[in-house]
Amino acid sequence: MKTIENPQQKDWSTILERPTKKVGDIEATVNEIFTDIQENGDAAVAKYTKKFDNIVLDTSSVSVSEIEAAIALVPQALKEAIQVAKENITKFHAAQKTDKVVVETTKGVSCWQEKRPIQKVGLYVPGGTAPLLSTVLMLAIPAQIAGCKEIVLCSPPNKEGKLPPAILYAANLCGVTKIIKVGGIQAIAAYTFGTATIPQVYKIFGPGNQFVTVAKQLATKFGVAIDMPAGPSELLVVADDSANASYVASDLLSQAEHGADSQVILVSTSKKLIAAVSIEIQKQLEVLPRVAIAQQAIYNSKSIFVENDEIALALINEYGPEHFIVCTENNDFYIDNIANVGSVFIGNYTPESAGDYASGTNHTLPTNGFTKAYSGVNLDSFTKSITFQEISKEGIQNIGKSIEIMAAAEGLQAHKNAVTLRLKDLK
Repeated sequence: MKTIENPQQKDWSTILERPTKKVGDIEATVNEIFTDIQENGDAAVAKYTKKFDNIVLDTSSVSVSEIEAAIALVPQALKEAIQVAKENITKFHAAQKTDKVVVETTKGVSCWQEKRPIQKVGLYVPGGTAPLLSTVLMLAIPAQIAGCKEIVLCSPPNKEGKLPPAILYAANLCGVTKIIKVGGIQAIAAYTFGTATIPQVYKIFGPGNQFVTVAKQLATKFGVAIDMPAGPSELLVVADDSANASYVASDLLSQAEHGADSQVILVSTSKKLIAAVSIEIQKQLEVLPRVAIAQQAIYNSKSIFVENDEIALALINEYGPEHFIVCTENNDFYIDNIANVGSVFIGNYTPESAGDYASGTNHTLPTNGFTKAYSGVNLDSFTKSITFQEISKEGIQNIGKSIEIMAAAEGLQAHKNAVTLRLKDLK
């Protein structure tokens, strides 16, 4: 990790730049695949599965027998671990349910809001070098709690044309209604337009690489909603001499091993801690099975020394990290004032990996600075808020004159007439 001391604020945006391609570099490829799948459906999906995943499938749909065989292959210890995670994720997301909100805004005017599930959702679970079975839980559990009728899951097949048993086990456990062996841009395009095999959905959820992120953004141009732009993983740790350097290094590496395009940043008011963390990173890096991937991510990452907590906070809010670990003598200052962040982890004994798996919070979070405007996935992500109103004779008389005056001011006579006719009848 490159160490930077007391960077000037005018240089922050350059220093904090993510190691990702520009959208323009990716859009042409995404547009080409979208057009092909819109026109040619499953045949085009199969073409790109062969091109990108090096596999030709007889069918992309996962059968009941495949699911049953996969369940038998999952070790009991992993099943038990998944169950622990499922229980905690369920508790946290079920607690987010809200009651109907009813207000009488004026005598005789009753307004209320109710939440209804999005009927058809498409979940995307990344595969590749690290098939994320945990993402199945993070997406399918709140979808099931919300009451979504169709919960479709797409994930790229491995070299044998299969999905990892644990992904199938988790999907079956959490109420997924259809599982498809398709990944990448082609999965997002299929969700957008629908094919004979893959249903068109109303909203797409899930993280992915830069190509998947751009594909999700393109899907919105065709009327399909998305949870958020969620690309390569990132983590920022703010720590001082109260932090354990070994723990800090392990947290940085836990995100670095996601992919070569991941980014981790350490911000500290202690040069001594930065030095200690650097030594620990090299020590822990050497024994990681994914050392090559982690090394590349670490190469793109930085340790930044600043003079005080106020400067640190301003820099962190400018960056807007996906994951944010706070381990300082002044944790409350950061907790109370952080504005742009996906999820916060507090203290020496709260590793980011807890949120990735089993603490209960959702790990599907905005990246690339989108925390400035987007929330992470939660129960409300799978619902729509619908408003209702009912007005009595007394109510229309109480607000009718105001409606007439405002409609006339806007030059909308028919709007005014809709009220005027009712008021005349009541007289």
